[in-house]
Amino acid sequence: MGFIDADDIAAAAVACLTSSEPLNGDKVLTGPEALSYEDTAGIVSEVTGRTIRHVALSPEELALRFEAQGLPRDHDGILAGLDETICTGVEDRTTDGVALLTGKAPVSFRQFAKSNLGSWQV
Repeated sequence: MGFIDADDIAAAAVACLTSSEPLNGDKVLTGPEALSYEDTAGIVSEVTGRTIRHVALSPEELALRFEAQGLPRDHDGILAGLDETICTGVEDRTTDGVALLTGKAPVSFRQFAKSNLGSWQV
């Protein structure tokens, strides 16, 4: 999926809200590259120097984990189902939405990980 930095989402929102022209359409926002969960784990491993790995859970296991974290029972199943759909590749795409709205290329996941290195340290 095209992981996106929250700052890029905020910048796109500001551009939408302050535009002098009506936007009259939908903009799909993504980061600059489509990455798997394994890809993101690899990037965080490189940035932190620690071994990070993604452990795939079945939709049932994931729903149970969400429930154990306090999500409502009906909500955990929906999120687990969305994750299962994402794993089929349906969101393996990138768009130019951020650049069109802000005039700047979106931040890559690697840039995000480096900029937030302190958050990855335990």
